[in-house]
Amino acid sequence: MRTFTRHTNLPPDARGASAAIGNFDGVHLGHRAVIDLALKEDTPLGVVTFDPHPREYFRPDTPAFRLMTPATKAHRLDKIGVDLLYALPFDADLSALTAEEFARDVIKGGLGLKHVVVGADFCFGKGRMGTAADLVRFGKELGFDVTIAELQSFETGEPVSSTRIRDALSDGKPRDAAAMLGHWHRIEGPILHGEKRGRTLGYPTANMSLAGLHPPAFGVYAVLVDVLDGPHAGLYHGVASLGVRPMFGVNTPNFETFIFDFSGDLYGSTLSVALVDFLRPELKFDGLDALVTQMDDDSARARLILAAL
Repeated sequence: MRTFTRHTNLPPDARGASAAIGNFDGVHLGHRAVIDLALKEDTPLGVVTFDPHPREYFRPDTPAFRLMTPATKAHRLDKIGVDLLYALPFDADLSALTAEEFARDVIKGGLGLKHVVVGADFCFGKGRMGTAADLVRFGKELGFDVTIAELQSFETGEPVSSTRIRDALSDGKPRDAAAMLGHWHRIEGPILHGEKRGRTLGYPTANMSLAGLHPPAFGVYAVLVDVLDGPHAGLYHGVASLGVRPMFGVNTPNFETFIFDFSGDLYGSTLSVALVDFLRPELKFDGLDALVTQMDDDSARARLILAAL
């Protein structure tokens, strides 16, 4: 997949795509339905998305809500077969464009898209004044096709949405989130240097940042671990703890993963950790012996769960 962070001065072979437009946070089943409709045999498959998310741009003090970092989103889009990713910077210039200007200057003039697919609830342009119906009209005037994708429903009949996925994660229901996502919810990023306390307990962990991401329920999870690069690249099973570690008086949310049957140095590697099952909420223990006993139990339960996948 080729990625562009602009809509101007593109090489000729990066223009003329059939592209889905949206934020696509989570790349869930509703997003996949939009992207699948953009598939055309005679054009590359493109996705147009925005960074930062418009909500972050207009309300920078809002609590973290994203399901994915931009890098994780790009990784997922590449995995599903997207050829061209246009990750446009959402800034003062882009946010000031009217709906008509966005259609004319970005979609037609800049990206040169032949076919555009959006969800039925798509809004665009300054003040979100443009609707999917407006985009159809602009497409007819400017010379690009537009397809409007119907909203996808979950088992309850309610639309699949990033909000409902966040709610499932907050409730400690990663399998419900995965059912709407169409894939496991993952926390992805480089390994950070921690306090290395786990080594002394027999549970060395890989620490990762949650900065900017919606935090799932604090507690312990059975996880699948993809080491994406380095000499130990591969798929592993493990158990992860997400929380503020009340045992040690830490107040900043932390995500740390213990990989089963692994020995080696992972510093410098990037991990993608999939939340499979919520084992228990975060607890405070009377002492280290009680903590280790609980960790032994957590690991045994996680092994059984992951072996059954």
